[in-house]
Amino acid sequence: MDLFSPSWSALRAAVAELADEDFARPSGCAGWLVRDLVCHLVIDAQDVLITLATPTEAPPTRDAVTYWEVAGTPPTGDDPLDALIVRLAAAYQEPWLLKFHLDDVGSAAGRAAGLADPGLRVSTRDQVLTAGDYLSAYVLEWTLHHLDLIAHLPHLAEPPAEGLARSRAMLEEIAGGAFPASFSDKDALLVGTGRRGPTGPEAAQLGAAGAGGPGAAGGLAARLPLALG
Repeated sequence: MDLFSPSWSALRAAVAELADEDFARPSGCAGWLVRDLVCHLVIDAQDVLITLATPTEAPPTRDAVTYWEVAGTPPTGDDPLDALIVRLAAAYQEPWLLKFHLDDVGSAAGRAAGLADPGLRVSTRDQVLTAGDYLSAYVLEWTLHHLDLIAHLPHLAEPPAEGLARSRAMLEEIAGGAFPASFSDKDALLVGTGRRGPTGPEAAQLGAAGAGGPGAAGGLAARLPLALG
C-alpha cells in the first residue's frame, strides 16, 4: 500500500509532461494511442474512488495477487470496452482536457487512497479485498501503464524503482515462477506480460533456468505471456 502513492504520482507526472503531439503516438497497449491510455487512466482513477467508497462486511475473497485474472491471450484492442475507451478519448479533442480530467480525478483518487484504512474491506468486480490489498494490486497497474505510456517516448521518466521491483514480485507470484536474475525488473514485466517478445538470449535464459525444477523459469516460459485483467 505504501507504494501506491509514489507509483501513481510518478505516472501522473509523466502524463503532465506530455506534449500535445505525444497524444497521437502509439502506446505500449495494443491498439491504443497515448490519448487512449490516458483516458483509461481516468477510468482507473474513477474505479479507485468508487471501490474505496464501497465498504462491505463480507470476508475477503482476494488479495493483492489473486485480484488479477490471467487471460489466455494478450489484448488486441478489439474488446468492446477497449474500443469504447478509444471513442471516449477521441471525444476529448484537445489534449489539455484529458490532462485536466486526469489531474482532477487522479488527485482525488490519490487523496482517498492516503486516507483509506488498510484493513477496510471493499467490494469491486464481485470480489472483496482489504483496501490495503486493493491499493497494493494497483501498484502493478500503475507500473505497467507507466511503461506503456513511455514505450515510444523514451525522454519521459521511468516508473519508480521500488514500484518496478514490487510489480515484478507480484507478477512472479501470479505466474508461479521467478524470472532469471539477469532480467531487469522492467524487462521481466515487459516480457512477462507480452508487451514485447523475449530476445534470443532472454529466451535461452528462460529455458535454461528450467533445470531448477517445478516452478523454475523453464516452467514459467511455457506460461508466458501473462495477459492480466
